[in-house]
Amino acid sequence: MKKIYFQFFVLFASFGFVLFVQSCKKSGSFLAETSTTNLTQATVFADSSRTEGFLANIYASVGFSTSPTRFQANLTVCGGLDAASDESEPSHTYATDASGFATGTINAGTVSNDPYNTCYTQIRAVNQLLANIHLTKMLASNKNQLVAEARFLRAWYYFILLEHYGGVPLVGDSLYTYATPISVKRSTYAACVTYITSECDAAATVLPLTQSGINWGRASGGACMALKARVLLYAASPLFNGTTLPGDAGSSSSGAVDPSLVGYPTADPSRWQLAENAAQAVIASGAYTLNTVNTYQTTTPGYGFQGLFPQRVNTEYIFQLMRPSNNDLENLFLPPSRSGANGAFPYQGIVDAFPMSNGKLISDPTSGYDPTNPYNNRDPRLNYSIIHDQTLLNVRTGNGMINGQAPVNIYLGNNNNQNPDAVHQGTVTGYYCNKMLDPSAIAASFAFPSNRCMPLIRYAEILLDYAEAANEYEGPTSNVYNAIQAVRQRAGLNPYQLPSGLSQADMRTYIQNERRIELAFEGHRFFDVRRWKIAPQTENIQALGMEVDDNGSAVAYNEFNVTKHNFRPAMYLWPFPISETGKSATLIQNPGY
Repeated sequence: MKKIYFQFFVLFASFGFVLFVQSCKKSGSFLAETSTTNLTQATVFADSSRTEGFLANIYASVGFSTSPTRFQANLTVCGGLDAASDESEPSHTYATDASGFATGTINAGTVSNDPYNTCYTQIRAVNQLLANIHLTKMLASNKNQLVAEARFLRAWYYFILLEHYGGVPLVGDSLYTYATPISVKRSTYAACVTYITSECDAAATVLPLTQSGINWGRASGGACMALKARVLLYAASPLFNGTTLPGDAGSSSSGAVDPSLVGYPTADPSRWQLAENAAQAVIASGAYTLNTVNTYQTTTPGYGFQGLFPQRVNTEYIFQLMRPSNNDLENLFLPPSRSGANGAFPYQGIVDAFPMSNGKLISDPTSGYDPTNPYNNRDPRLNYSIIHDQTLLNVRTGNGMINGQAPVNIYLGNNNNQNPDAVHQGTVTGYYCNKMLDPSAIAASFAFPSNRCMPLIRYAEILLDYAEAANEYEGPTSNVYNAIQAVRQRAGLNPYQLPSGLSQADMRTYIQNERRIELAFEGHRFFDVRRWKIAPQTENIQALGMEVDDNGSAVAYNEFNVTKHNFRPAMYLWPFPISETGKSATLIQNPGY
């Protein structure tokens, strides 16, 4: 097989094959010959480099679900899943999925079809590759690994469908043509879980535990194990065990839906053991560690957390979206004075979720929290995740060199109209996002990009997966303590240890909050509150922002109302878009829609 530097190839092969596929005729063959090219199904897969390019195009969409630019309208970014939950306010008020889920107005007629369309397009591409890989001239061992990668990617896209919709149609290895009528019938939730985990198991036996060198960025055996752990954690969660969503067969609502399509009709606590064992397998592999490297500074508490995200290659990422050098996040999240502010704006609620540096929640009267100095002595991850008034950011000279730091002035004051960063002017909540930003990168500058890639599964998540599953199955054992305390220690909390003698319920509260802050703005919160079935409490809120009033002699901090959020029980799952249910009477809509 030809040597191809995968990270570089992903970029160019993705764009090239997207254009190529779009140019093909819809005449029964996915790669039908056109008048502008002599490439055919046979010639594409007969060439190893073209086969690699075809696979690269399947990789290209792996991060779409958690992208911070996922929801757009009129070519304007409105936010990602963070803006559809209690994490952030959309940057614009267009009628997107973000605002629809936030305000409770989402329905089958307005919801986008991006999960359904993107995932099934890529699943079909995997099946196309598997059906034609025998034509490719390459070493059998390389071909086997390529097939295993493709099977992992298919499982990955099915999981995205599963977390959005519950049970979805499983098409196996089938290839449908435009001339073939397709009967779209949803498989049960249990069948989908079994299929995804079995595909992960099969691929893991072929792929190396980790990838490195020119193969960094490809799926690995560790990625297979980690995806299996995530799927089983979801499957064990309250939403999918004995669930009685509005309109299902277990509720009194009309329009009953078979409960096996949206979860397991009967709860089984032993599913937590399966999730625990799967996460433990990743931990026991010894292949991954929490990052403790920071190329910018090595003394500030929590530097390993901040230093993780600008690194392209590290010990913590298990699966990631490869990107060329970029300043994507800086363009979105830096304040206007730093040429950014197109992304969503964090709420006061996520700020308040970060504890003090001693690990105690700010609601604890013994924590030392001072409401007149609210950002002082907080969990180091707060400053690494949120830009608030007086946050220090690098200052650049005319030639782009770093020349010290200067504060971001978000405060109200006499100069508010001349302050592009100010609350109500640059940010509608009083905050900007700082998560995963690279201190060396400049927004809107090709000369100073970041070399980052985007995390999709990382080791900190696996530790928290393990802690949650083990606590639910066994209670707060020493292993549960050790897993969550490892995350807190890397975060820079002092002391990082949890109180001894916690009950299972108390430990559950700690774990849920730890997930909220450690994994903030990475696409987890939207689905976590749903699978825990706490969305009625976390989503039916009056979202708040913060005004900082600095009159020159005193500073006052005043919360203010931003958007009233509403949650309907139907919103535990996404509706299938009308554009899809209208094509087939066998595609049963989710409860409540």
